Amino acid sequence: MEKHILSKSTFMKGIQCAKALYLHKHHYELKDEITAQQQAIFSQGTSVGELATELFPGGVDCTPEHYYEVQKSVLKTQEEINNGATIIYEAAFQFNGVYAALDILVKDEDGWKAFEVKSSTSVSDTYRMDASLQYYVITNSGIDLKDIAIVYINNQYVKRGSLNVNELFIIESVLEDVKERIVGIPNQINLLKSVLKEDKAPVKDIGPHCFDPYTCDFYGNCWEHIPDYSVFDISRLGAKKKFELYEEGIVNIEDVPADFNLSTNQRMQVENEVSQNDYIDKEKINTFLKELKYPLYFLDFETMGSAVPIYDESRPYQQLVFQYSLHIQVEPGGDLVHKEYLAATDGSDPRLKFMEQLIADCGTTGDVIVYNIGFERGKLNELITSFPKYIVGLSNIVSRLKDLMIPFQNKWCYKPEMRGSYSIKKVLPALVPELSYNDLEIKEGGTASTVFAQMAAGTYRGDIEQTRTNLLEYCKMDTLAMVRIVEKLYNL
Repeated sequence: MEKHILSKSTFMKGIQCAKALYLHKHHYELKDEITAQQQAIFSQGTSVGELATELFPGGVDCTPEHYYEVQKSVLKTQEEINNGATIIYEAAFQFNGVYAALDILVKDEDGWKAFEVKSSTSVSDTYRMDASLQYYVITNSGIDLKDIAIVYINNQYVKRGSLNVNELFIIESVLEDVKERIVGIPNQINLLKSVLKEDKAPVKDIGPHCFDPYTCDFYGNCWEHIPDYSVFDISRLGAKKKFELYEEGIVNIEDVPADFNLSTNQRMQVENEVSQNDYIDKEKINTFLKELKYPLYFLDFETMGSAVPIYDESRPYQQLVFQYSLHIQVEPGGDLVHKEYLAATDGSDPRLKFMEQLIADCGTTGDVIVYNIGFERGKLNELITSFPKYIVGLSNIVSRLKDLMIPFQNKWCYKPEMRGSYSIKKVLPALVPELSYNDLEIKEGGTASTVFAQMAAGTYRGDIEQTRTNLLEYCKMDTLAMVRIVEKLYNL
């Protein structure tokens, strides 16, 4: 069997950007490196796909032994169909130079039905196009499909006891939509094949397509002419306006015209970049500080979520608390007491001991300082809903929350180094440059969430004890950062 020219994934890549398709086939070395978080997402998708086979047990698996032996998978699929198989996992087909694998192929009393599994919680337009290509390849390979459906995660499912896959997954037919789209598939295939035959990549400038529906994995190559800090970093400026500036040849923030329509905060960002002056509203900062009630409890949570719920009374993708850091200061400039919690990964629900220790550590009086109050308050209210026996202690903490983000979100304190952002990762180096996340092994919350989720699921392959130490150091830095930021506000 001849090697395919396009696969389902390269077809979808080409639909997003023909240049990306060409680079993928002819200049693969230019591709961005896959991050640990991206790899975790891929792995999760694979796990969800394997779990979904339990909806149709007893099938045969046609997964190729090696990714470059997909034609063997096509031949095996046909062989299993000829031998009377009625449930096939990773069924593979090839037609018109296009290879398409399907998660689950089932034959029941109505005939053949196709099921593609996604780890998301809804059916996107991208998934419908994806299914349309599959339908085109499969039906032209001689399979009379009676239906094609997307299998996705039901985010309202609550785990209680053993996992119930029939409640975890939703099956939604996309047959009617696919039949409408399939008319244009052959022309799209021919167009993408012609792109691959060219001697050089098609000319395609950057644009919104670089992120729609996914961030392109050749982003680093195509965006290398854009400086590290540019008009694309103007806070809360819509993509349409950003590319409007770019198309006018304006890339550097300091070159944004004075008459370009910006909000007050966006204009401040631009003007402060030009002047390199700080903006400090001492009166409003002073009012904010005067309203703080000591002792102060500087608190930060870390959360993890997974497509398949691990613990009872939890839902798919629900962000579950597993760690906190707490710095306590009795008076302005006073000594610090540090307390922390990091859940075990022995199968026990991380939330139970989290709540008990947090309530004990936070006392009953004094403000609880967080950065972005919506997050911690939301997690605490979720805990109250799931575990009402802790309502008194948790509600006390909720009532004492104060948001340290407010002075920076409202631009009462702004420095050009913040680059329009009020994220603590931008505020800290601008105000307290001697304190840095750069020396930590874990530098941001996404990594912390990913590695703990892997440890909880038993799939982590690193040094667990060292990683636990790294998690504690990272979370501790978040609350120490808040302490130092408040000190800097007092100095201002």
